[in-house]
Amino acid sequence: MVQGRCSAVAATVLLCCLLLHFEVAQSASFTVGGRGGWTFNSAAWPKGKRFKAGDTLVFNYNPSIHNVVAVNRAGYKSCKAPKGAKVFKSGKDQIKLKKGQNFFICTYIGHCQAGMKIAVTAA
Repeated sequence: MVQGRCSAVAATVLLCCLLLHFEVAQSASFTVGGRGGWTFNSAAWPKGKRFKAGDTLVFNYNPSIHNVVAVNRAGYKSCKAPKGAKVFKSGKDQIKLKKGQNFFICTYIGHCQAGMKIAVTAA
């Protein structure tokens, strides 16, 4: 009787591990800007890449001179963060993509205008 319960518990634990592994395997991680990291002229970086909701963008940068701000389309086009926009400033930010369009800019003066912004569409 005890052996039967142990087998059931072991099977349940194994199933949970497999489901967790499947969930993790479905998402990908992308380092924005590649080895150069989050910097000027990053706007073209997403071209040719396929993103899914749940994928993680990793922004590596010097936090004393850059940041990452999640903005809407208007903020992306104008290079201005709307009130209440989420500001990331660790220098090693990891941001999960939501389904649809995702926009990010650097709000330090002149940086967004110099191409430090990306627009990513996640399926």
